[in-house]
Amino acid sequence: MGSFSVEDQQPEVENKGRIERTRWVLNSPNPPSLLQELISSVKETIFPYRSKLSSSSPKQPRSRVFLLLQGLFPILSWARNYKASKFKNDLMAGLTLASLCIPQSIGYANLANLDPQHKCCPTSDLRFNGEFKRDSHWAGSCGFVVLLSSMIQKLEDPITNPVAYRKVVFTVTFFAGDFQAIFGLLRLGFLVDFLSHAAIVGFMGGGAIIIGLQQLKGLLGISHFTTKTDVVSVLEAVFRSFHYPWSPLNFVLGCSFLIFILISRFIGRRNKKLFWVPAVAPLISVILSTLIVYLTKADKHGVKIVKHFKGGLNPSSAHQLQFRSPHVGQAAKIGLICAVVALTEAIAVGRSFASIKGYHIDGNKEMVAMGFMNIAGSLTSCYVATGSFSRTAVNFSAGCETVVSNIVMAITVLVSLELLTRLLYFTPIAILASIILSALPGLIDLNEAYNIYKVDKLDFLACIGAFFGVLFSSVEIGLLTAVTISFAKILLDSIRPGTEVLGRLPETDTFCDLKQYPMAIRTPGVSIIRINSGLLCFANANFIRERIMRWVIEEEGIEEIAIGRVHMVVLDMSNVMNIDTSGIQALEELHKKLLAVANPRWKVIHKLKVAKFLDKVGKG
Repeated sequence: MGSFSVEDQQPEVENKGRIERTRWVLNSPNPPSLLQELISSVKETIFPYRSKLSSSSPKQPRSRVFLLLQGLFPILSWARNYKASKFKNDLMAGLTLASLCIPQSIGYANLANLDPQHKCCPTSDLRFNGEFKRDSHWAGSCGFVVLLSSMIQKLEDPITNPVAYRKVVFTVTFFAGDFQAIFGLLRLGFLVDFLSHAAIVGFMGGGAIIIGLQQLKGLLGISHFTTKTDVVSVLEAVFRSFHYPWSPLNFVLGCSFLIFILISRFIGRRNKKLFWVPAVAPLISVILSTLIVYLTKADKHGVKIVKHFKGGLNPSSAHQLQFRSPHVGQAAKIGLICAVVALTEAIAVGRSFASIKGYHIDGNKEMVAMGFMNIAGSLTSCYVATGSFSRTAVNFSAGCETVVSNIVMAITVLVSLELLTRLLYFTPIAILASIILSALPGLIDLNEAYNIYKVDKLDFLACIGAFFGVLFSSVEIGLLTAVTISFAKILLDSIRPGTEVLGRLPETDTFCDLKQYPMAIRTPGVSIIRINSGLLCFANANFIRERIMRWVIEEEGIEEIAIGRVHMVVLDMSNVMNIDTSGIQALEELHKKLLAVANPRWKVIHKLKVAKFLDKVGKG
């Protein structure tokens, strides 16, 4: 009798439990409205540190202000805990970094079609509100410099009108800094994710080839050259230049020191303790080549030299910013492009080294830091700065502890600018070209391109789109091609989401994809389908509805023969975060064909209730 009572009560208990769970779902509180979400987002943007501020005593306004400033300027936090024992490592790292930065920055200024002194101002590296512990941002990278130079050359010719070209460079730098600071203050760090890793790999590879071909001008001592950046125009300029006089001494001198730099880099890779050898090799090359030219009077025999190099700190360039120029709109557009690319490259470099040492990087703080850095640079005769993988690697290998190493480097360069720049008069242009050429192999990452091909074919398509776009058209076309392919991939995944037929794993209550887990058991007369999309909307609602109906029609014959006719189709919506009216209409049409909905999320169930969907189909 007792046994019968328990068996009789069990279905009733299970039914009550099911009703209770249904009530929990249907009676859940409404999600925040659109206005509430916007207000919350604005508060998070303007007061990102309000949780810390609220924990401080309201009777101590100074503490609240200090916490706010500490959030914006991390130096106020780490400077108080800085230990003298770290300074030795920071000092050595800063001096090593300076030995690399001085000649490399002169070469990059030449690449940007500017006078050598226009990137030798280290004030842009005093980023007291940044967090990168080992990232060096001074001067940027080859790929970024060619991006900047190629876009500005379309507005002003650096050969025929160098003054106007220089003014546009400073204006672009100012706009880039403004955009970066605004992005950081508004916490728009997600914008840098629009340029995928695959796009950057392709862009860097194409840019490296273009940069290498352009350096033939300095390596061969060519006077007449093109300002275009596509590979066809550059090769035409190279072949056409042989009709003009040129000196083979430039080629011999440049190649000799290029081989020396590459050998030193090989030594540094083979022996980690000799990391300083490739770091100082560019500086040694500059010193030795300058002495050779000075002692042999090689400049009298066709070797091209830097010549005039203004000593001292960079002059103010605030009066050169062009806000009333007819190019101001184009300068703002170039500044926006440079801001996004610079942030993407810099944050990617920082995150790479941060992951090794286990510290975290706040992309929004770095945006603010780089923004103020470039605004200051635009006022002190500098072009846009970004992260440099090579200098960061040197800083990292030299054992730096904090950003004090960058401060040491900046002070070292300040002294060098004041005392040593006159000695660079006889520096051969071919040496600067060889320094840039030595950095190019690291920009062409064939192994990473192959890995991208193996992992994701559409990602590889974006990679080669950026590569060939930069190579045969322009930097903008290459980036636009890569971004377009990446967005097309996202749209394709959104409007053509996959669906899975689920079965229950033996001896569990877990339902999984039958294709992935063949041992899963299908429920007789019931087909459970899961949508692999976070959004059921106008873009994919009809596709999902038609796909489910076609699957039911095709499977119904199989089910009827094997385990009986399909009586119900359960749509698992655990992955669907949101829904619109088109999605609700598709569910209504599917419900007429024996559809049941399972695991609706918070916003989905709210919109289904508002649309009276539950009243139409019932709450069971």
